[in-house]
Amino acid sequence: MSNIYTGIDVGTDSVKIVVVEKIKNSFNLLASSCKPSTFVHHGEVTNVRKLAEVIREALNDIEEMLGLKIDKAICCLNPIDLNMDIVQGKVEVEDPNKISGVDISNLMNETISSIDFGDQELVTSTPINFVIDGVKKVYDPKNCEGKVLESKIVISSINKSSMYRMLEAIKLAGVDSVDVCFKSTGDYFSVKNDEYDKEVGAIINIGEDSTNVSIFNKGIQIKNNVINMGSVHVDRDISYMFNCNNDVAREVKEEFAYAIGDDADSNEEYVIQDREGNDKVLKQVGVSKVVEARVREILKLSYDEIKNLTNRKISYIIITGGLSEMNGMDHLVEIYFNGLCKVCKINIMGIRHNKYSSALGSCIYFDDKLTLRGKSYNMVNNEELNNIVSIGEGMSTNDGFVSKVFGHFFDV
Repeated sequence: MSNIYTGIDVGTDSVKIVVVEKIKNSFNLLASSCKPSTFVHHGEVTNVRKLAEVIREALNDIEEMLGLKIDKAICCLNPIDLNMDIVQGKVEVEDPNKISGVDISNLMNETISSIDFGDQELVTSTPINFVIDGVKKVYDPKNCEGKVLESKIVISSINKSSMYRMLEAIKLAGVDSVDVCFKSTGDYFSVKNDEYDKEVGAIINIGEDSTNVSIFNKGIQIKNNVINMGSVHVDRDISYMFNCNNDVAREVKEEFAYAIGDDADSNEEYVIQDREGNDKVLKQVGVSKVVEARVREILKLSYDEIKNLTNRKISYIIITGGLSEMNGMDHLVEIYFNGLCKVCKINIMGIRHNKYSSALGSCIYFDDKLTLRGKSYNMVNNEELNNIVSIGEGMSTNDGFVSKVFGHFFDV
């Protein structure tokens, strides 16, 4: 049996949507779409209806690719002005002979329902560990024996109005948000592995107008802060230094520049039009040195923020976001962080850009959350799926959507 999930990430400069399918323990990309948008500023939605139109455009692309209607999704939220706390929960187990996902859900729900969030809204609640009968510590208590289940739970919340405006835009686009998570949570789950789940590390997402720095301890986000500097500041530096508009500067950054000036080709040139409409020849070395200065500043601010957020030993740092795809970025972060840091590499075929890390990871996070509670959920109606995809001879209904559609190409 497979599960299909949709993740929506609304950023300052674009809307990203991914649809993935989980078969057994593997995730496969079914479709992705990215549409430019200017209706979010510093994490706040500035025009709900206009944003809804952009989301609908991206969804139309997805639905055309798959032949399926997308009306449920996980929504990624900007972790701006978030509050984090740790609370203690306890519940009596329904059947002492076998702790179940229902007991875990009861523990989480009863603990959270007792909290007054005021003008904040709960976004995530993550158990640190579970204790059975005050003695036995386990990560997953399902199927264990015990009468009382306890856990410390990390809860995160943000301002209600910010969250509701984002969800309103998604709702106007025709989609129900079945769950929400922070972009930083999605970023972590897009790269998580067994080693990271045992260590303390940081995720740096360099966005359009800001950079988010998050600290994770054993896979749980414990600290977060936002730096008001991002990819657009690189564009502005290029625009100022070479007298071109921001659209041209962005193109130069993405298509021509290197993150390290010394790695650039001294003979490579790029012709642009300046603000007066005249042709101007740019040298790759000159452009790259301008870019490197700003990127190094962003990295320094990010590293300083990591040290401000925690005094624990950092075992890994992952850089993601659109700017992380710049030519030479992997070399720069390796040098700057003395090998401790690396650029995000998503290991799912079809995801070719780190701008999708939050949306992709939100789907994996949602699945992990359901698995802990012993639940299953599919965002696509199975009857609708079977009506669209004709199942070939020898192919059962438990085969995945990818296999049903593309199986004859791979002799599945």
